[in-house]
Amino acid sequence: MLITVYNLLIRLILGRKISLDALSSLLALYPLRTALDVRCHFAAPWVIDHGAVRRGIAPYHILASGQAAVVLDGAPPIALHAGDVVVFLHGAGHKLLTENAAQAAPQFVSYDDHAIAVRSNSGAGPISDVLCGQFEFDQAAGEVLLRALPDMILVRTAGRADFAGLGNLIAMLRAESETLRPGAAAVLAQLSSALFALVMRAWLEQTDKPPGLFALMAERRLQLLLQAVLAAPGQDWTLETMAQRSHMSRATFVRLFTRVAGATPAAVLLQIRMAQATRLLQQGARSTGDIGADVGYRSEAAFNRVFKRHVGVTPGSLRRASREA
Repeated sequence: MLITVYNLLIRLILGRKISLDALSSLLALYPLRTALDVRCHFAAPWVIDHGAVRRGIAPYHILASGQAAVVLDGAPPIALHAGDVVVFLHGAGHKLLTENAAQAAPQFVSYDDHAIAVRSNSGAGPISDVLCGQFEFDQAAGEVLLRALPDMILVRTAGRADFAGLGNLIAMLRAESETLRPGAAAVLAQLSSALFALVMRAWLEQTDKPPGLFALMAERRLQLLLQAVLAAPGQDWTLETMAQRSHMSRATFVRLFTRVAGATPAAVLLQIRMAQATRLLQQGARSTGDIGADVGYRSEAAFNRVFKRHVGVTPGSLRRASREA
């Protein structure tokens, strides 16, 4: 399920209109597919041992109820509480577990009377509910977004009234996964497509130092410029026009932008243009020349050269591969 439907879903979940801000525009550039695969209904002690997966696939776990800990790459365990969401953006191997996990009871899988697979065990301790799935990024465009994100993000929703939308979504996912009702699979697919956007927004509000493109959203003096570039990446953006839009001198703008984003304005502009071009090429409805013009290249040959250097394939090859897929 592509994330292009997430704005409508977020509006429904929050019960109010959401403006198309910079985060919405940024995420719309990076299509991804989402899935809620399994509900784990475990009695302690238990362990979920998730091996590493290829880059571009980000497993996630929602601790809907109970207590647990998460361990990534041998680091000290991090306590998890009901309502926590953890996402492994680079597909790293990890474990979710309770105390005495070495004595965890064997697990078994059931599909009866549930919308998704249910993994259970025969333990006798406190019960935990964990919803497990994955986000799958488009490899061509998603790499840019992933480079700006850490290995793991953890969002805690308990006691956060400002995360009510995410909490409501978790409750809806849990309810739909518990019993097999008409249309449950479709409902779960639609709801999970909104999960990534809500998790990212909550994480950005929790973190003190957002990385890369996300840091620009947190910098008040650069927010309006980022929104303008995302809305019209094909505009003739020069250092002068970007500095003027930010109400700064050119030198001050370049210094601030590079410090905040960890990249030059030209590099960030290129990232945004190539992500937009990739999305348009994958739709397969327009010529490469028209798409190149849309993202700021008057010459189709220049667009082809830049795109291949940045993405690794020619625009035509990507469009043909998308059509075949």
